[in-house]
Amino acid sequence: MAKVLVVDDDPAICRLLMDVLELDGHEVHVAIDGAHGVQAYMALRPDFVVLDVMMPRLDGYGVLREIRAMETARVPVLLLTALPDCSSRGRASGADYFLAKPFTADEVLYLIDGVLGHNTPIAEVQAAVDYARGQGYSGQA
Repeated sequence: MAKVLVVDDDPAICRLLMDVLELDGHEVHVAIDGAHGVQAYMALRPDFVVLDVMMPRLDGYGVLREIRAMETARVPVLLLTALPDCSSRGRASGADYFLAKPFTADEVLYLIDGVLGHNTPIAEVQAAVDYARGQGYSGQA
């Protein structure tokens, strides 16, 4: 379906998103910090980016600035954050969507599929969330 880049320093969040998005048919790539995220973006040119705000080496806002500076087409970017009211700073940096932590896997899946024009049946979404929970994830990150 789509190539998705997940940039987050939390292995549990990366694993949850990878499992659910791959079960939905997406090709998922993970970067463990902001600097690796920029490198991965340049190499992959993904269709969608899921980006944590608070990361070592280069925070999500820095990654977002780098992505927006180098792209020729505007890739949709979802910012994940535990910070209160980051939407104004994120919008200034060029983010398209925001989800506050904790979030559910199905929220991310619905958003990505909606943006990319895919219609995932609710039964498939629930099966992906159930599978992720069976792997030791709560379905929330």
